[in-house]
Amino acid sequence: MKQLFVFFAFLLTISQIHSQENLPTDYLSKEFHKGRREAFRALMPANSVAVIFSYPERVFSKDVNYNYHANPDMYYLSGYKEADGVLLIFKEPQGAEKYNEVLFVRERNANREMWTGRRLGVEGAKSKLGFSTAYNGKDFNAFKVDFEKFNNIIYDKIPTDLNNDNSGFDLFGLIQIFKSKASITQENKASTDLFTTITNSLRQIKTPEELDLMRKTVKLSCIAHNEVMKAVGPDMSENEADGIHAYVHRKYGAEDEGYPPIVGAGANGCILHYGENNSTKIDNQLLLMDVGSEYHGYSADVTRTIPANGKFTEEQKAIYQIVYEAQEEVFKLCKEGTPIQDLNKKSREIVAAGLIKLGIITDPKDARIYYPHGCSHFLGLDVHDKGDYMGNLKENMILTVEPGIYISANSKCDKKWWNIGVRIEDDILIKKDSYENLSAESPRKWQDVEALAKQKSTFNEMKFPKI
Repeated sequence: MKQLFVFFAFLLTISQIHSQENLPTDYLSKEFHKGRREAFRALMPANSVAVIFSYPERVFSKDVNYNYHANPDMYYLSGYKEADGVLLIFKEPQGAEKYNEVLFVRERNANREMWTGRRLGVEGAKSKLGFSTAYNGKDFNAFKVDFEKFNNIIYDKIPTDLNNDNSGFDLFGLIQIFKSKASITQENKASTDLFTTITNSLRQIKTPEELDLMRKTVKLSCIAHNEVMKAVGPDMSENEADGIHAYVHRKYGAEDEGYPPIVGAGANGCILHYGENNSTKIDNQLLLMDVGSEYHGYSADVTRTIPANGKFTEEQKAIYQIVYEAQEEVFKLCKEGTPIQDLNKKSREIVAAGLIKLGIITDPKDARIYYPHGCSHFLGLDVHDKGDYMGNLKENMILTVEPGIYISANSKCDKKWWNIGVRIEDDILIKKDSYENLSAESPRKWQDVEALAKQKSTFNEMKFPKI
């Protein structure tokens, strides 16, 4: 009877896979991922192999896991988005079959798929991801590969805090097999440094396919910011504002946010990575919203700071304008050839001058008290994406420009400035001689922010029963 149940469960799973409809049509193609492997291989030294593991699953509560997030490098190079996988990329063809890559995947299991969702399996890895050579993870141990013959084994930092299901071919088991096959007793820094160098070089330059997804994720994030600007009021909670973002993201097909949303009113806006979002009233304060969607793996990162009552006070406006002007000056540097470090230098220069003019500081060095973070970071598959921060800007890089000023209560300045936190963040595509502001659809000028705040949102009309 048990065998019969498993058989019918398997048939049900197969039926579900074939009947699955209405999926997005703009996922990255298997040709994209193959091209990324070829680009990776071109940067590998002679007689080398690269080893890339899936990310582990993480427990949310007891026997429930967090929604799984794929290793961005694994996804970038293969399209594989499941746990318990390992990808091998060889510089030169191997064996009589002349394969140059192998993907080991989580085995199909009708019973588990009924509970936790479809698995790609070996046939899916071949048909959907385009791999000629693919096996189940349980075959990794018997797979004949002599790691010790290679001059370089290239791999990322290996996670250590892993659950072990004792199968021998979960992520814990796959890593143990790799270490045994490659005779690795401790990580080789040269190997992990080389992996970082290669992936930084590739991922910092976006392909046309990636640019399509980046434009989409940033655009829908801007629509969400604009909707909150129209809907916000002193009686709104931080959590409600956060929820509007999430709804709009899902409405346009985003699977998640690219990072935990930061939605902070007043003093909370002065906490750089504030995450509670639980103040029940924004009141007549500034609301700082650092929220970006994740669409098909690609993250936006947009920040807007708005007055809850629709109008900036003179003090709020003065701080806001310094941040805005810092952004404007940094934008002028956003073109190929500019040293990336110059973006941060310019933003600090403008912020310092503005704070001195307002009498908040007297020494430019003290600007760091109120502007403690950098101006820019790469953006893509990770919100803080891979790239070479010591190099120069190159065409088709995407970076944020995000100066900010945060004046907490009890700061050594006039009390009228206390609890004013302002950050404006935009996502900038670098071109040969200029830039494209991907997030320009969401207003930045204080006059435009106030004008949009006068408009009504569909969310203003929503009525829910009291509880």
